[in-house]
Amino acid sequence: MAMWHGAVDNRGFQQGSFNSFQTSSSDEDLMDIPGTAMDFSMRDDVPPLDGEIEEDKSYNGGGLGSSHRMMDFLEEPIPGVGTYDDFNTIDWVREKSRDRDRHREGAFAYIVNYFMYVLWALLFAFLAVSLVKVFAPYACGSGIPEIKTILSGFIIRGYLGKWTLIIKTITLVLAVSSGLSLGKEGPLVHVACCCGNILCHCFNKYRKNEAKRREVLSAAAAAGVSVAFGAPIGGVLFSLEEVSYYFPLKTLWRSFFAALVAAFTLRSINPFGNSRLVLFYVEFHTPWHLFELVPFILLGIFGGLWGALFIRTNIAWCRKRKTTQLGKYPVIEVLVVTAITAILAFPNEYTRMSTSELISELFNDCGLLDSSKLCDYENRFNTSRGDELPDRPAGVGVYSAMWQLALTLIMKIVITIFTFGMKVPSGLFIPSMAVGAIAGRLLGVGMEQLAYYHHDWAIFNSWCSQGADCITPGLYAMVGAAACLGGVTRMTVSLVVIMFELTGGLEYIVPLMAAAMTSKWVADALGREGIYDAHIRLNGYPFLEAKEEFAHKTLAMDVMKPRRNDPSLTVLTQDSMTVEDVETIITETTYSGFPVVVSRESQRLVGFVLRRDLIISVENARKKQDGVVSTSIIYFTEHSPPMPPYTPPTLKLRNILDLSPFTVTDLTPMEIVVDIFRKLGLRQCLVTHNGRLLGIITKKDVLKHIAQMANQDPDSILFN
Repeated sequence: MAMWHGAVDNRGFQQGSFNSFQTSSSDEDLMDIPGTAMDFSMRDDVPPLDGEIEEDKSYNGGGLGSSHRMMDFLEEPIPGVGTYDDFNTIDWVREKSRDRDRHREGAFAYIVNYFMYVLWALLFAFLAVSLVKVFAPYACGSGIPEIKTILSGFIIRGYLGKWTLIIKTITLVLAVSSGLSLGKEGPLVHVACCCGNILCHCFNKYRKNEAKRREVLSAAAAAGVSVAFGAPIGGVLFSLEEVSYYFPLKTLWRSFFAALVAAFTLRSINPFGNSRLVLFYVEFHTPWHLFELVPFILLGIFGGLWGALFIRTNIAWCRKRKTTQLGKYPVIEVLVVTAITAILAFPNEYTRMSTSELISELFNDCGLLDSSKLCDYENRFNTSRGDELPDRPAGVGVYSAMWQLALTLIMKIVITIFTFGMKVPSGLFIPSMAVGAIAGRLLGVGMEQLAYYHHDWAIFNSWCSQGADCITPGLYAMVGAAACLGGVTRMTVSLVVIMFELTGGLEYIVPLMAAAMTSKWVADALGREGIYDAHIRLNGYPFLEAKEEFAHKTLAMDVMKPRRNDPSLTVLTQDSMTVEDVETIITETTYSGFPVVVSRESQRLVGFVLRRDLIISVENARKKQDGVVSTSIIYFTEHSPPMPPYTPPTLKLRNILDLSPFTVTDLTPMEIVVDIFRKLGLRQCLVTHNGRLLGIITKKDVLKHIAQMANQDPDSILFN
């Protein structure tokens, strides 16, 4: 169907497919096809309909000279061209032409369509932000910064819960349907991790073990990317490179299996209707030339500049949102941005269409029957070799599309800055790819025309002869998309694999690698953080970046708390504190756990108990154990000594005591301590000297120390 839709609108085909059968033109206007000749200098806009054929009987072969040759033409298959004996197809063409005429009825219909477009966009956006605000505030945004933080060992309660899953699934559809400049790929990683977390509660092995649960979440992230892009291998590498903190070999193959099942399920459902896993399948017919690495690297530079610009401006806007009254009115903000987006998008066909459809059109290699204005070239060729079309001069449609794409590029760059981070589910993969694909297509068309008009230049004459198919603008769009996505996220290996899985362009790995590495180098020169790390720092999550090295010579005793002149560390004793004493400590402090020592005098470390476990155990004992009162003694030892008569029963809590908390000595270099926190995902570490407890180091203490070593104010590290 798409091929015949191209037959109606394509200018190259319109200029002579049907009426040329009545009169022959000059040899320059004919394309030789085995067994027949077709004239591409047509004057009418659409093929003649049934009634017109009856009025003009000469249609059926006057241009060919005999009905016998016309029958040969109908019977022989033409490369790239459908046959005319499919009457359903002919009816469909007629209906499409009539439908196009109906849409040209006038200004009133245009205004009504404009109004309805804006109205539906506002309705979908309002429903999305309202559901997020009322039912699941954690369902907003991309979710990848929070997933990275959770996998590093920090717990955000409720972030992977069932309400977040339900609301994010619904509102993601609404947000994408509203026409906002956002994608669904990042939120789908969050959705997949929610599913993994909920399934963990069905098995004791994973419900009670945080480390095992993080392995499941790593596999879920891989499955999320596999579903979002149809890229199972890229999903595994994305989880390894960008999301996961700790990725052992067993997690690698489990993630691979999860991504495989996800890809198989996606293939069974066939959501794209093209019997392929990939979203933007492309089939380029021309190999790239070594000289083209120069424009590919230029696209990489553009991607790095765009990534650095976007991160700085978006973080500045999000900080303004958090620190001003703007953050108190998320619904109004979403509606205003949606209204501006819809009003600016409707007049331009490239902003009006969905972003995925736009990227697919930009990746497309123009064929004989393509209807897009991007393929409106002047046909000045005599032969066609299979599916290959030579480079041709751009027609009016191409120049019009270039102006529209330039305006689309400016709009996408600006509007995405204000969209990402709003209180609706919003991904960044597709908008970033759209910016790069537009820039790449513009550069590709420019290179194509340069090669056509100046094929005798030294840079072209060795590999691009006149009438040859030398430059593929769709390839430039694909490389530009990879460059901009790499500039924003700073991905490298996983990005290249995702892109060639996404498009099926396996032989174009080298251009993709060159663009991805160039964009990362340029972006890193302007700012070390990717967009996800920048949002982690903006939100104040305790996250230690695993890619940076700690090269200072400080020791654990320089970072631990308590410092000199600070109050002593709050501890519990193993056999001398009452229930009332413990409840008082819980009430007066906000610590997440407490070290347990033999006595306050010896300070010999016994273990570590979590605040949450302590509260639950004391409350359950008061409700279910007879005789437990405020004066009951709490024992963390294996055996309690015999008690005199008429004393209240004791409370044994050894089962909630961690007898092997992670400890370091006071002389341990901080370089080792930072590595331990990074690789094991610790939240705290106890400091001892010859078995005596001296202090504690938390992840927040490590982050403040790193900031201090970088000549930053440690108190500026805010934790929300």
